[in-house]
Amino acid sequence: MSLQINIKNRSLKKNSGNLVLFVDDTFNTKGIKKYISAKEYLYVSDLLTVSDKKKTIISYNISSKRKIILVSIKKNIKSSQAESLGATFYDKFKDSELNSFVISCDTIRSSLKNFVGFFLHGLKLKSYTFEKYKSKKNKKNISITVIGKNKPSITDQIKFEAVEEGTFFARDLVSEPGNILHPDEYAKRLKSLKKIGLKITIFDEKKLKKLGMNTLLGVGQGSVRGSYLVTMEWKGLKNNSKPVAFVGKGVCFDTGGISLKPAKFMEDMTYDMAGSATVVGLMKSLALRKAKVNAVGVVGLVENMPGGNAQRPGDIVKSYSGKTVEILNTDAEGRLVLADALTFTEEKYKPKFIVDLATLTGAIIVSLGSEYAGLFSNNDKLSNQLIDAGKKTEEKVWRMPLNKNFDKLIDSKNADMQNINYVGGAGSTTAAQFLQRFILNKTPWAHLDIAGMAFSKYGGALNSGGATGYGVRLLNKLVEDYYE
Repeated sequence: MSLQINIKNRSLKKNSGNLVLFVDDTFNTKGIKKYISAKEYLYVSDLLTVSDKKKTIISYNISSKRKIILVSIKKNIKSSQAESLGATFYDKFKDSELNSFVISCDTIRSSLKNFVGFFLHGLKLKSYTFEKYKSKKNKKNISITVIGKNKPSITDQIKFEAVEEGTFFARDLVSEPGNILHPDEYAKRLKSLKKIGLKITIFDEKKLKKLGMNTLLGVGQGSVRGSYLVTMEWKGLKNNSKPVAFVGKGVCFDTGGISLKPAKFMEDMTYDMAGSATVVGLMKSLALRKAKVNAVGVVGLVENMPGGNAQRPGDIVKSYSGKTVEILNTDAEGRLVLADALTFTEEKYKPKFIVDLATLTGAIIVSLGSEYAGLFSNNDKLSNQLIDAGKKTEEKVWRMPLNKNFDKLIDSKNADMQNINYVGGAGSTTAAQFLQRFILNKTPWAHLDIAGMAFSKYGGALNSGGATGYGVRLLNKLVEDYYE
């Protein structure tokens, strides 16, 4: 299925096809009177007396070739609600016989600035499908023409489209199967982002060994595929101010290694690289909209496989930071990838802050389900900014505790630390406590455990099931509101 949205500089013709008009939440029709014929107005007004006004969208057949669709806007609507309304519109008509719509912006009476921009943004995000490997694709084409004075500006259109492209790119990456998007292929795809202005640097195994990134390399050593650290730099400011930094876990497939996962649902482990996909999607969005910020994205790309050369439970490895880690469970691998990536990012870029994202623990799903990502942080200011951005985008986060008393659960008798807590309990917190040890210079840092948010079997407000692209919009909003 394809969706085309055309924003035109012309006025509404009263005989336009399937016409979308906006009313208030009481379905007061006075504001639409001049946009349709007198006969149509009387017809719609009469039918409204018996319609269920609890609905947000009501459509009326004017003829076999024309519908009038009323979309109600509630008072004091928020941007996230306008996006959800657009997504609802798409859901209502995606399987209908209708292929084209005309949206009249001039009927909008809302205090929300750029309502139609948010409405279309939600509609487009909801329209995403991943049909790349289907032999029979849905060939339906939906065309939407937007006319009127209240249409989004060119600048706003660029911003929305940049975030959409970044989100879709993240969803595409997460949706790819492990036999296609292995670390070698992933690194190649990131290299192609040079064309939009990102500086891409790829560290292969040889370079990683020289740097001493042994926790990252240990995860990937059982795979025939390579292991990589990839940096993406966006310089949106002319000065050399400190960048904002984002780090992502990119385990392209996670079998659990020698500590093998159960077979049931292991196929879902193709999305264990969703944290990295969010970072990539965000960096693409920032570059496309030419964000006025210096930013860096860092992703560790590995495949966690069992094999003759695989890392064993009981192994001890020395991280890039110099700290040693005893590997008690090879399925607690994401934190090992992030450990080296975090220290490297802090040391090389000396950023204003670091936000890392990872599908790190099943325990966070037990805690928060698919409503919130778990937020762990050493900095109240950064935490509050993330919480605020999450509320605005409906990509919500919930702050969880960190405390020095958790350290004893990951202290090792044989090394500086161990990679799991064998006592039991606090699985997500001890994982975050482990990561915090690799922030060496008190840089403001936040860890987002997105295990419950990266993939949805049943779909959500702005996605139709599958990869969600969670975090791209959240972090874009963080940058836009606080760091540009």
